[in-house]
Amino acid sequence: MTETIKLSTLDVHFADFIVRIDRHPSSELWWGAALASHAAGRGHTCFNLFAGLDHTALPLSATPRKSPPSDIGLWLASLKTCDTVGAPGAYTPLVLDQGGRLYLHRCWGYEQQIATGILSRSRPLECDENRLDEALDRYFPPQGDTIDLQREAARMALMHRFSVISGGPGTGKTATVARILALLLDMSGDSIPEIALAAPTGKAALRLHQSILQATGRLDLPDTIRNGMPVGVSTIHRLLGAQGRSGGFRYNRDKRLSCDILVVDEASMVDLQLMASLMAALRDDARVILLGDRNQLASVEAGAVLADICDSAGQANVPVTQLTRSYRFGADSGIAALSQLINGGDSGAAAELLQSGSYPDVVWRQLPVGRAFDAAFSAAVRNGYAGYARAESPGEALAELGSFRVLSPLRSGPFGVENLNRLCLNVLAPERKIDARSFRLMPVMITGNNYELELFNGDTGVVMDHDGSPAVWFENPDGGLRHISALRLPPGEAACALTVHKSQGSEFDRVLLVLPDHLSGALSRELLYTAVTRARQHIEIWGTEEVLCQAVERRTVRNSGLGERLAAGGQRC
Repeated sequence: MTETIKLSTLDVHFADFIVRIDRHPSSELWWGAALASHAAGRGHTCFNLFAGLDHTALPLSATPRKSPPSDIGLWLASLKTCDTVGAPGAYTPLVLDQGGRLYLHRCWGYEQQIATGILSRSRPLECDENRLDEALDRYFPPQGDTIDLQREAARMALMHRFSVISGGPGTGKTATVARILALLLDMSGDSIPEIALAAPTGKAALRLHQSILQATGRLDLPDTIRNGMPVGVSTIHRLLGAQGRSGGFRYNRDKRLSCDILVVDEASMVDLQLMASLMAALRDDARVILLGDRNQLASVEAGAVLADICDSAGQANVPVTQLTRSYRFGADSGIAALSQLINGGDSGAAAELLQSGSYPDVVWRQLPVGRAFDAAFSAAVRNGYAGYARAESPGEALAELGSFRVLSPLRSGPFGVENLNRLCLNVLAPERKIDARSFRLMPVMITGNNYELELFNGDTGVVMDHDGSPAVWFENPDGGLRHISALRLPPGEAACALTVHKSQGSEFDRVLLVLPDHLSGALSRELLYTAVTRARQHIEIWGTEEVLCQAVERRTVRNSGLGERLAAGGQRC
C-alpha cells in the first residue's frame, strides 16, 4: 500500500545537509535522506525502499525537487556510491541494509542494541528439568490435559534470560509474573536475586505495583520468599537515572544496573530508543521479562518493539507466550467479544455487535452533531463524573478518576480532546466550584518529563488546596500520595478527556469513546482496540458506522528490521 508523503521543514533541511557534505550528491541521495528523516518522524525505524511510495509525494514548495526515483534498482545503486550511506556497522549518517531499508544511523544503532540484548539472553539455560517440573508443580499445579499457558510462560521465563508474556486485559499477566518471581526466589537458594519492576509511565507503574501486591497476597508463601518479593516499582526513566536537561541516563553500557531480574510492564508503550537504553544498561546475565499486549497501540515515538518481537517469535529463538484466557470478562462480555472482532479486522461484525444492543456492557450511539452533541455530551459528563465532583479529598478524587473517563482519537477539532475538555470543565465547574485562580479539583496530566520533581509524561494528578494554597496531588508508584505546589508544576493539561494514546497504561470502570465524524489517518484497528480495552466494566461509543469500520479495517504498520534481525540471529542485515 502506497503512502502520500508530505515532507517537513526538518526533513528538507536534513536532506539538504546530507547532499551538501557528500562527495557524490544526487537526487536519489536527497530523497533517501528526506524520506529516512520523514519515516523516523512518523514512528518508523527506517524507510523501506521496497514498501511502495506514492510518487505524487512532494517536498516543501520552497525547495523544488524532482519526484522520488521510480526505479528502485537505480535508486539503490546510486545510494551505494554515496559517502554518507554505509552498510550495517559503518559510521555513516545513513545506513542501508540488504533488505532495502534506509536508516538514520541512530535508529539502526538502537535496533542493533535491542537485537543484541535479546538474542544474547535467548539461548536456553542449563537446568535440572526434574527440579524445574517440581517447582512448577508447586506454583502452577497441573490441570489435567488442559494446556496451562501461564505455566508455559513460567517455564520459558525460567529457562531463558529473556521472555515475553503477552495478553489482553484480564489474562493474568501480572499474576503469572508474581508466581514466576516467587518461583525464581524459591529456586535461588541462599543467593537472593535483586528484582526490579518498571513501567513506561507513572500511572502504569502504579498499576503494576498494585497488581503485584494483590497477586502476592493471594499466594501462600513462606516468609523467606515473601520478604524477597519486590515492593517498589519505578518508571523506566527513573530506573535508568534520567539526567534531565543534560540528556542521557546515569545507567548505561559503562555503568550497569545492579538488578538480577527486570520485569517491564506495558512493554507496547516502550519506544525504540528507550528499549535500547534499557538493554544497554542491563548486565549481560540479567534476566528480562516483558509484559504487554502486542495488539495495543505502539509507542508514540519510533518503533513497535513488542509487536516486532512477538511477530518474529516463530522464526527466532525468542520465547513469547500469548495468554488467551480472560479472567476478567466472562463468555457474555460485550467488551471481550468486540475487542476480538476488532483484532480480527471484522468491521461488519463489530458494527453489527455494537448496533444490536445485545450486550449491556457495550453501548453504541450515533454521533450527535452541533448543539445536539453539546447537550448530549454535557449530560454524559455530568453523570459520568458525578462521584468525582463530590470528592472531598485528594485520595478520593484520584480514586474517582479511575471510575470514568472520556477518550478520543484526536487532539483538535470539535470531537478532539481539547474541545471535549473545554466542554467537561464548563459542565463541571458549577458543581465542583472550580476557582478561576486555583482550578480546584481540576484533573491534570503532565505532558513532559521533570526529573527533579520525578514527574513524567502521562502522570495524572488533581488540584486541591494544601495549607490554603493550590497544590497538585499525585499517587506514588509505591503507594501513598504526594503533593507539589501548583506554581512548580511542569507543563500539563486538563485530563477530563484523554487521547487514546494518553490513556495507555490506564484502565477505567466506564469509558465514553467519542469518534470523529470524518475519516482520519489517526484511526486504526490498534487504536480502537486500545480504547475499548481501557474499559473494565462498560464502554459507550459515539460515532458513525463509516468511521468505525475504517478504524477496524486499517492496521498500523511500522517499517522496521528488528524482527528480521532477530530471526537472522543478530547477523548484520
